Amino acid sequence: MLGRMGDKWTILAITMLEQKPRRFNELKRLIGGISQQMLTRTLKALERDGMVTRTVHPTVPPQVEYALTELGHSLASPLMNLATWVLDHLGQIELHRASHDERAMPTASNSTVYRRR
Repeated sequence: MLGRMGDKWTILAITMLEQKPRRFNELKRLIGGISQQMLTRTLKALERDGMVTRTVHPTVPPQVEYALTELGHSLASPLMNLATWVLDHLGQIELHRASHDERAMPTASNSTVYRRR
Protein backbone atom coordinates (compact mmCIF):
# COMPACT_ATOMS: atom_id res chain seq x y z
CA MET A 1 0.00 0.00 0.00
CA LEU A 2 2.82 2.43 0.81
CA GLY A 3 4.36 1.73 -2.58
CA ARG A 4 1.18 2.76 -4.34
CA MET A 5 0.69 5.87 -2.19
CA GLY A 6 4.28 6.92 -2.88
CA ASP A 7 3.85 6.57 -6.64
CA LYS A 8 3.94 9.92 -8.40
CA TRP A 9 0.97 9.14 -10.65
CA THR A 10 -1.16 8.17 -7.66
CA ILE A 11 -0.23 11.35 -5.81
CA LEU A 12 -0.96 13.51 -8.86
CA ALA A 13 -4.29 11.80 -9.57
CA ILE A 14 -5.46 12.23 -5.98
CA THR A 15 -4.42 15.87 -5.82
CA MET A 16 -6.19 16.60 -9.14
CA LEU A 17 -9.39 14.98 -7.83
CA GLU A 18 -9.19 16.74 -4.47
CA GLN A 19 -11.21 19.80 -5.54
CA LYS A 20 -13.85 18.15 -7.72
CA PRO A 21 -14.73 15.06 -9.78
CA ARG A 22 -13.12 14.96 -13.21
CA ARG A 23 -13.45 13.13 -16.48
CA PHE A 24 -10.65 10.88 -17.73
CA ASN A 25 -9.32 13.20 -20.47
CA GLU A 26 -9.40 16.20 -18.14
CA LEU A 27 -7.31 14.25 -15.63
CA LYS A 28 -4.90 13.22 -18.39
CA ARG A 29 -4.45 16.87 -19.44
CA LEU A 30 -4.03 18.12 -15.88
CA ILE A 31 -1.51 15.49 -14.89
CA GLY A 32 0.57 15.86 -18.05
CA GLY A 33 3.15 13.31 -19.11
CA ILE A 34 1.07 10.31 -18.10
CA SER A 35 0.10 7.77 -20.73
CA GLN A 36 -3.50 6.68 -21.17
CA GLN A 37 -2.55 3.18 -20.07
CA MET A 38 -0.81 4.38 -16.89
CA LEU A 39 -3.70 6.66 -15.95
CA THR A 40 -6.16 3.80 -16.48
CA ARG A 41 -4.03 1.51 -14.29
CA THR A 42 -3.67 4.15 -11.59
CA LEU A 43 -7.40 4.93 -11.47
CA LYS A 44 -8.33 1.22 -11.40
CA ALA A 45 -5.93 0.63 -8.50
CA LEU A 46 -7.33 3.64 -6.62
CA GLU A 47 -10.87 2.40 -7.26
CA ARG A 48 -9.94 -1.06 -5.98
CA ASP A 49 -8.45 0.47 -2.82
CA GLY A 50 -11.62 2.49 -2.19
CA MET A 51 -10.02 5.88 -2.83
CA VAL A 52 -11.88 6.70 -6.05
CA THR A 53 -15.34 6.10 -7.46
CA ARG A 54 -16.00 5.69 -11.17
CA THR A 55 -19.36 6.89 -12.49
CA VAL A 56 -20.52 6.16 -16.04
CA HIS A 57 -23.09 8.67 -17.30
CA PRO A 58 -25.56 7.22 -19.86
CA THR A 59 -24.75 9.54 -22.74
CA VAL A 60 -23.60 8.89 -26.28
CA PRO A 61 -20.70 8.38 -26.10
CA PRO A 62 -20.69 7.38 -22.41
CA GLN A 63 -18.97 9.88 -20.11
CA VAL A 64 -16.93 8.52 -17.23
CA GLU A 65 -16.22 10.64 -14.19
CA TYR A 66 -13.84 9.94 -11.33
CA ALA A 67 -14.22 11.32 -7.81
CA LEU A 68 -12.52 10.84 -4.48
CA THR A 69 -14.35 8.86 -1.84
CA GLU A 70 -14.34 9.91 1.80
CA LEU A 71 -11.28 7.68 2.25
CA GLY A 72 -9.61 9.34 -0.75
CA HIS A 73 -10.29 12.81 0.66
CA SER A 74 -8.75 11.76 3.97
CA LEU A 75 -5.55 10.88 2.05
CA ALA A 76 -5.61 14.06 -0.07
CA SER A 77 -5.01 16.31 2.93
CA PRO A 78 -1.67 14.77 4.01
CA LEU A 79 -0.59 14.56 0.34
CA MET A 80 -1.27 18.28 -0.08
CA ASN A 81 0.81 18.94 3.05
CA LEU A 82 3.63 16.89 1.56
CA ALA A 83 3.41 18.81 -1.73
CA THR A 84 3.52 22.10 0.18
CA TRP A 85 6.58 20.93 2.11
CA VAL A 86 8.34 19.97 -1.13
CA LEU A 87 7.59 23.36 -2.71
CA ASP A 88 8.73 25.20 0.42
CA HIS A 89 12.06 23.31 0.52
CA LEU A 90 12.75 22.73 -3.18
CA GLY A 91 15.40 25.47 -3.34
CA GLN A 92 17.33 23.97 -0.43
CA ILE A 93 17.05 20.47 -1.88
CA GLU A 94 18.37 21.64 -5.26
CA LEU A 95 21.33 23.40 -3.59
CA HIS A 96 22.20 20.23 -1.65
CA ARG A 97 21.94 18.12 -4.80
CA ALA A 98 24.22 20.47 -6.75
CA SER A 99 26.76 20.55 -3.92
CA HIS A 100 26.71 16.76 -3.61
CA ASP A 101 27.06 16.24 -7.37
CA GLU A 102 29.97 18.69 -7.50
CA ARG A 103 31.80 16.83 -4.73
CA ALA A 104 31.10 13.46 -6.33
CA MET A 105 32.33 14.50 -9.79
CA PRO A 106 35.81 13.12 -10.53
CA THR A 107 38.50 15.68 -11.34
CA ALA A 108 41.65 15.20 -13.39
CA SER A 109 43.80 15.26 -10.25
CA ASN A 110 41.91 12.56 -8.34
CA SER A 111 40.74 10.27 -11.13
CA THR A 112 42.57 7.35 -12.62
CA VAL A 113 42.93 7.31 -16.36
CA TYR A 114 42.73 3.89 -17.93
CA ARG A 115 44.56 3.32 -21.16
CA ARG A 116 43.84 0.60 -23.62
CA ARG A 117 46.82 -1.66 -24.38
